Amino acid sequence: MTAQLGARIRQARLAQGLSLRATAGAAAISPSLLSQVETGKVQPSVSTLYAIVNTLGLSVDDVLGTASTPEATRRQLPAHPVQRWETAPEILMENGVSWRGLAVAGGGVDALHVTYQPGAASSLDDSHMRHEGVEYGYIIRGEITLKLDFDSHVLRPGDSFCFDSMRPHLYLNHTDAVSEGVWFVMGQARRGESVADPSPVMRSAVDVLDAMSRLPGRAEV
Repeated sequence: MTAQLGARIRQARLAQGLSLRATAGAAAISPSLLSQVETGKVQPSVSTLYAIVNTLGLSVDDVLGTASTPEATRRQLPAHPVQRWETAPEILMENGVSWRGLAVAGGGVDALHVTYQPGAASSLDDSHMRHEGVEYGYIIRGEITLKLDFDSHVLRPGDSFCFDSMRPHLYLNHTDAVSEGVWFVMGQARRGESVADPSPVMRSAVDVLDAMSRLPGRAEV
């Protein structure tokens, strides 16, 4: 899935006429890292992927390859009411995190089965992230720590959460057991929609990144 993920990111960047260097700068990552993600040579962390996704105005459905128009969604729902586990699109990310897309199409909802391996975190350096939308989650097994703003919340099976995703947040699994849950993100900006906040990515609680949804200029190949 890593190669397909990179190809979709590159396709979206080129379609918007964005250069590799400008896109990387807006996402606060190096051009070499973005290039490696696009070519499938590296798996991004959750925070890196969200930085790229927000800079390009994509959604989780876009990078999973499950995005569709409302018309297409209405046509597909009667024919495909069930999604089997083995056919669900999955992204394996750096540091032991996986996202598996659930059978929710359209309506501005991204639905994910999320797994954090022991010691895994949504970023490699404990930096916080933020992005468009409202984030909901329910813990199925294991234990995960949600750092939201400057507070820490230890979540266990049966616990759930809800917060504005523009608030700086970080997920950590400090235990020696796998943690998993179901995440829903509602209201992420799609391509062609206006982004309510012009600075959609925060990598730490004090650093606000300059972001852009469109840049002029010729794209680098």
